[in-house]
Amino acid sequence: MNLKVRLAVMNFLEFAVWGAYLTCMGNYLGKAGLGEQIAWFYAIQGIVSIFMPTLMGIVADKYIQPQRLLGICHLLAGAFMIGCWWMGMNNPTPDKTAFITLYTLSVAFYMPTIALANTTAFSILSRNGMDTVKDFPPIRVLGTVGFIATMWFVNCAVWDGGSFMFTLGENAHKFQYTYMQFFVSGLLSFVLFAYCFTLPACPLVKKEGGKSLAETFGLNAFKLFKTKRMALFFIFSALLGMCLQVTNGYAGPFITSFKGSMDATIANSFAANNATLLTSISQISEALCILMIPFFLKRYGIKVVMLMSMFAWVFRFGFFGVGNPAMPGVLLFILSCIVYGVAFDFFNVSGGIFVDQECEPSIKASAQGLFMMMTNGVGATVGTLAAGAIINSYCSWQDVVVNGVSQSFLLGSWQTCWFIFAAFALVVGVAFALVFDPKKKEN
Repeated sequence: MNLKVRLAVMNFLEFAVWGAYLTCMGNYLGKAGLGEQIAWFYAIQGIVSIFMPTLMGIVADKYIQPQRLLGICHLLAGAFMIGCWWMGMNNPTPDKTAFITLYTLSVAFYMPTIALANTTAFSILSRNGMDTVKDFPPIRVLGTVGFIATMWFVNCAVWDGGSFMFTLGENAHKFQYTYMQFFVSGLLSFVLFAYCFTLPACPLVKKEGGKSLAETFGLNAFKLFKTKRMALFFIFSALLGMCLQVTNGYAGPFITSFKGSMDATIANSFAANNATLLTSISQISEALCILMIPFFLKRYGIKVVMLMSMFAWVFRFGFFGVGNPAMPGVLLFILSCIVYGVAFDFFNVSGGIFVDQECEPSIKASAQGLFMMMTNGVGATVGTLAAGAIINSYCSWQDVVVNGVSQSFLLGSWQTCWFIFAAFALVVGVAFALVFDPKKKEN
C-alpha cells in the first residue's frame, strides 16, 4: 500500500476514535444521571492536555518509537473506554466515581496520541524523502474525515433489543444517546493499536548533549512572557480557548432538547432527532477552512485573521441563541456550524504560524507546546467549567415522554446562555483589536 495512504488511514482512525463520542457524549450523560457533570467530562480533556502530551513526548523521544507508543496508548485508551461502555450497559445510572475514573484514564492516554500521530507521520515522510509541508496536509484532512464518519455512524446506528439498524428518524436507542458510542470509540482504538505495529519504524535519534530540566519539559518557553506582545498573545489565547469546548459539550444536548418541545413541528424535526449529524457540518467547514488560511494570512495578516476567528465565535454562539430546528430557524443552526470552521481554524492554525514566526529556533517546539497548553489546556478547562456553571444555572435535566418513551432533556433558558457566551467572545475580540499589535518589536 502507498505510504501516504497508510498514514492517511492512521489519521482517519486517530480522529474517528474521538468523533465517536466527543460531540454527543452529553446526551448520554444526561440520561445516565451525570448531566450536571458534563462540563467536568470536557474539562478533563483540557486538564490532561496540560501534562500528558509532554510526558508521552519525552517517552517517544528517549525510549519507545513513536508509532509503537501511539499503538500502546490507544490500547490503554480503548480498554478504559470499553470499561465505560461495560458500566453503562450494566447500569442505567453507573457509579459516578468509577465511571469518571475510567473516562479520565481513557482520555489521559488518548490526548497524547494526537501529537504522537503527527510525530509518526512527519518522521516516516521525512525518512522516505517526502516534503512534509506538501504531503502532510492531505493526510491530516483524512483525520477530519474520520471524525465526521464516526459522528454520522453514531447518529444513525441503533442497537435495540439485540437488533442492529440505521435510521434518521426518532429513536431513543441511537448510539448518540447511549453507552454504545463508547464501544465504537474503544473498538476503533483497538483497531488502531494493531495497525500502528504494521507501520514503518521510526528509529529513536540520539541527541548530542543533554537538556536541562526546564528544556525537557518545555518550561524555557515561558520566557516569552517577558515580551509584552507575546504575553498578550498567550493571554488572549487562553481567553479564546475558553470557547473551544463549549459547543462540543453542549451543542448536542441543546439541539436534542427541542425533542421535548410542545410544538410537534420542532419536536419531530430532522435536526432535533439528528443533532450529531447536524453538528458534523462544523467539522466539514473546519476541513475546508484549513485550505483558506494561507490566502487570508497573505492578504490580511495575522491580526485580521485572528480577529475574524474571534468574531466568528460571536456568530457561532449567537446563531445558536436565535435559531431552532424547524425551518427557517434551522438555517441559523447551519450557519453556526459553517462559521465554526473560521472560529476554530483561523485562530488555532494561524496562531501556531504566528508563534513559529515570532520565536527563535531553539524554543519553537516549546513555544508551540505553550500555545497549546494555554488554549486547549488552561483556556479550554476554565471555559468549559464556567460554561457548565452558567448552563446549570439556567437549565436542568427534565424527563419528558416522547412517543410513549420517557427521555431526559436539558431544558431551560438556552438563549440566555448562548447570548452570554457570545457577549464574552465579543468583549475578547474588541479588547484584542485595541491592545494587540503584531508589528511592534521589542528587545
